[in-house]
Amino acid sequence: MAAISRVQLLHHPSSVFSRLPHSPSSSFAFSLRRRKFSSSPPLLCSLSSSSSSSSTNASIVGDLLDYLNESWTQFHATAEAKRQLIAAGFHLLNENDEWDLKPGGRYFFTRNMSCLVAFAIGEKYIVGNGFHVIAAHTDSPCLKLKPKSASSKSNYLMLNVQTYGGGLWHTWFDRDLSVAGRVIVRASDGSFLHKLVKVKRPLLRVPTLAIHLNRTVNTDGFKPNLETHLVPLLATKPEEEAAEPKEKSSLSSKAVHHPLLMQILSDELCCDVDDIVNIELNICDTQPSCLGGANNEFIFSGRLDNLASSYCALRALVDSCGSPGDLSSEHAIRMVALFDNEEVGSDSFQGAGAPTMFQAMRRIVGSLANSYGGGSAFDRAIRQSFLVSADMAHGVHPNFMDKHEEHHRPEMRKGLVIKHNANQRYATSGVTAFLFKEVGKIHNLPTQDFVVRNDMGCGSTIGPILASGVGIRTVDCGIAQLSMHSVREVCGKDDIDIAYKHFKAFYQIFSSIDRKLIVD
Repeated sequence: MAAISRVQLLHHPSSVFSRLPHSPSSSFAFSLRRRKFSSSPPLLCSLSSSSSSSSTNASIVGDLLDYLNESWTQFHATAEAKRQLIAAGFHLLNENDEWDLKPGGRYFFTRNMSCLVAFAIGEKYIVGNGFHVIAAHTDSPCLKLKPKSASSKSNYLMLNVQTYGGGLWHTWFDRDLSVAGRVIVRASDGSFLHKLVKVKRPLLRVPTLAIHLNRTVNTDGFKPNLETHLVPLLATKPEEEAAEPKEKSSLSSKAVHHPLLMQILSDELCCDVDDIVNIELNICDTQPSCLGGANNEFIFSGRLDNLASSYCALRALVDSCGSPGDLSSEHAIRMVALFDNEEVGSDSFQGAGAPTMFQAMRRIVGSLANSYGGGSAFDRAIRQSFLVSADMAHGVHPNFMDKHEEHHRPEMRKGLVIKHNANQRYATSGVTAFLFKEVGKIHNLPTQDFVVRNDMGCGSTIGPILASGVGIRTVDCGIAQLSMHSVREVCGKDDIDIAYKHFKAFYQIFSSIDRKLIVD
């Protein structure tokens, strides 16, 4: 969890994290370090009046806020998911090793520490049975340091950055920013260590130009040049450095990053500056994720797209098999897959465009087949599988309602949004939408539908990529939100619990629903 001072928390609705109830069956796995205060603020979740709420009614919103505050980058999100899976009893696998899997077992592996696949095998699994998968992504639009980040302007030390994904870049101006990501460190024995780093204090800022120097900004619009204007300010240049001849300055060809930045990183990592051999850092907003709105009905946070979906899927998998007997009658394999690089097309070693998930499925089937000689086991398993592509959805904006098709205007706090597109920008079909809605209907969970207007372009998700990869039935869905791709987004608190319950129910009852409908 990001370290937040007592003063900061007392001035944030997030100060009541520790008073949100937890599922008894998974409290150890998901409870993080809790903050204690002398005050006793009211509960933020609408639960039953009984003090001993069942796990069915317990809210996961507090745990999501903890996860968001911990997960500044895709690396931190994956590392935190790894920590929680290990705490819940899942076994860590390595893609380089042979796998020895057993029915009833729970396993996971990571790739690049930004992609993760976890699965639980039903005790009644038979070779050829299907996979029930929820897939999401760990990355979000952000700024990333360039390989040579050090620059200097007008005696200011600046950091050169790249834009990653389709962010609302104007929202990054005048924010309290910092850096987080991963660092390769040389160890004393000559080996190299992969470490994560997060500088929790405000370190950077991209200042806007005063209106006195840009009089028409409110009429002509704010149109920053992303190369020259979106450059974070790190510090003022020390006087002795400013007086040095150019050839002796810290911006020589050898100093690709400011020595001041490298010193800050070395202090965080407790290592020598010279031991840092490479860095891969995101620019991050330091404001904590919190509850907001007059009734604390909203979540205000960065990276809701798509860490909210990732966490609901992860938590649903863990809680669906956290107690003895949870997998005793399961014939399928329950799986969650979290990918990187969705925001830039998924075509990477750690993205959904790579065969990571399908290679894992093939290895799982092969390991469980033992002496079974049927060469078609994997193909049959795929035919019986079902994928939920979970990515945040566009809720109707009260100030821009005309941007939505009038009969498909999803609202926050009204349940998961099923996404449809006739041109296959989403992978949903009439069959897959029905089956997924039926899961919610049985548990009295609401759903909504979304289609884009015919006169507007439609975004896409990892759904079509995975659906077409080997031909797996897929539904695209998401939690309604506003301000998508802003540095600070908003969604409804209730929708987090609805999504979690829907995903958990999908793992628990989809097999029984699927066998009732025969299409081919």
